[in-house]
This record gives sequence, structure tokens and C-alpha cells, in this order.
Amino acid sequence: MELHETVDVYRGAILESSHRIHAAIVDSDGRLRASVGNPERVTYFRSGAKPFQAMPLVRDGVMDRFGLTIEELALCCGSHSGEPRHLELATGILRKISVDAELLACGAQPPMSKQTRRDLAEAGLEPVRLHNNCSAKHAGMLGLARAHGWEVVGYQRQEHPVQQRILSEIARWASVPFEAIGLGVDGCGAVCFALQLRQMAHAYARLAAAARAGDRESTYVVGAMINYPEMVAGEGRLCTELMEQTAGRLFAKLGAEGLYCVGVPGAELGVVVKVEDGSSRAVGPAILSVLRQLDLISEDDLGALWSHAYPDLFNSTGELVGQVRANLALATAAN
Repeated sequence: MELHETVDVYRGAILESSHRIHAAIVDSDGRLRASVGNPERVTYFRSGAKPFQAMPLVRDGVMDRFGLTIEELALCCGSHSGEPRHLELATGILRKISVDAELLACGAQPPMSKQTRRDLAEAGLEPVRLHNNCSAKHAGMLGLARAHGWEVVGYQRQEHPVQQRILSEIARWASVPFEAIGLGVDGCGAVCFALQLRQMAHAYARLAAAARAGDRESTYVVGAMINYPEMVAGEGRLCTELMEQTAGRLFAKLGAEGLYCVGVPGAELGVVVKVEDGSSRAVGPAILSVLRQLDLISEDDLGALWSHAYPDLFNSTGELVGQVRANLALATAAN
């Protein structure tokens, strides 16, 4: 029997490559509603965890103490592109918490924004720590340390109270004992968390349901992402354009190595997709195919997001030579 669990890459009419996909669709009660591949596959949450890493900023009073805005909270939930507004807000967070940018443990990174990279090159400048797509997440972590009176140096390390506090938040939303969560070091130097895709999807479903029910902290985090989608990613990127297109019906967050997470408050669902080989080019086609099959986005939505759903391939001269397409069929869960 043919399995429809791939995103395929065509050069002309010939199938050249395939990326295997795993996905879990879970409701707020933890029931698996549908899947692709292995929904219990364990992988790292990576930046898909950022809404939960930002949650203590609301729950622990960091926003109130330092006067952080909803827009700044959205940036802390995001993997920003390093656009001027992103840097302005990240700098503002550091100023409010009275911390220097040199304390950001994420290190310098070329910005995701092509325009910002060109601007830096033309000015003869090198990227700085604020350009790192995780700089606002790290600024939020520093704010959490300052609010609790914890030492700011080493805030990114597993044994630090900041990371232990965040671990407890991840465990709470995923309904998993904290000792059962695998720990690693993320690309930005902070702790990252290994869970089943099903558990990640449950966390997003619970967050969606809590926001819909009016829970203060959840409403802040989800509302920030939905109302400021340009802070969660940036111009031309899927997270921003998907949330803009769906106008509050869902919130979305990309993770590294082919992970993508969506929460749907109206349906109280969490949707998580993982590209097995970590390829970024398969992420958009995979998540948009799953969302369309679940009727969580319309044909009109899909059309507006066509360049993410069916990315074209071009050669070095700009000639169109192929396309990336999803070949996925959801399996309805028995439970």
C-alpha cells in the first residue's frame, strides 16, 4: 500500500527527492485526532517552545514590573528576522530591565532578513547579538532573572533557576513530568526540550483552549502572537503570513530542524509537523497541507499562501525548474 507521508521535490516532471513527514493533531484533552507517520516520535521542541518560554513573563509579573508591552511579548515568543523594528523592540526590552546586550548568551548571528543583511554589508558592519533570531527570547529570560533577583550570568544554563522555571512551564502545558523531558542545548545556547510530537501538540491545544476560555496568561501570549504576527517572524515568512491570513483563527510558530507548531483556539486543537530529515523547504508544504485537510484553512487561504504551500525551484539564472509539493494523507486516530 502506498504511503502518503512525504513532501516531494520535482525537477521538471521527475520526482527527484522526498522528505518524510510526521505529524500529530491533538485536542486539549490529550486525544490524538489524526496523524501522519509516527505522532509519538521524540524530537526537540526548539523554537516551537517559545510561547511557553515566554509564559513566565506574564505569570511571574515580569511584564508588569518592567512595563513590557504586548508587542514586546510577541517578539519574545518569536524567531524574528532582525528587521529594524525587531532590533528596536529588543533593545527596548534590555533598556527596561537594565541589562546590556553583551549579556545576551545567544551570540551574534546574521539576520534572517535579506534586506537587513544587505544593509549591514553596505555599511561594512558585522551582525551583533541583537540580530540573532532568539535575542528577544533571551532578553525575556534576563528579565525573568532580574524580576526574581537571580544572578543574570549563566541564565541560559540548565541548572540556572531561569531554565528550571521554564522547564516547569513546559512540563505543565505538555502534561509531562519534568523529569521525563529530555534536555539539550539549543542553537542559541539556551536549554531545549525533547518531547513526543503528540505531547507538543497537546501543549499547543491546551494553550489554545486556555486562551479561548479567557485565562489571563494564555490570552496575553496568544493575543500577542495573533495581534503582532510580524514580531513572531518577519516579512515574507510563513508564521507572519499564516497568522495575518487567518486573522486570529490560529497562532503558529516555526521550530528549527523542520518543526512547525500551530494552536487553534476555535477548535481547541494543537497541530505539530516534523520533517524527519530537518529540511526547511518541506515545512511550509507539510503544515499547510495538514491544515487544509483539517479544514482549518480555506482554499482561499491556501491560495494566498501558495508560495509557501508549493515553493518553486529556480536555477542560478532564475529559470523555473521545479516545485516542492506535499503528498500527505492524514490518518484518523482510533481514540
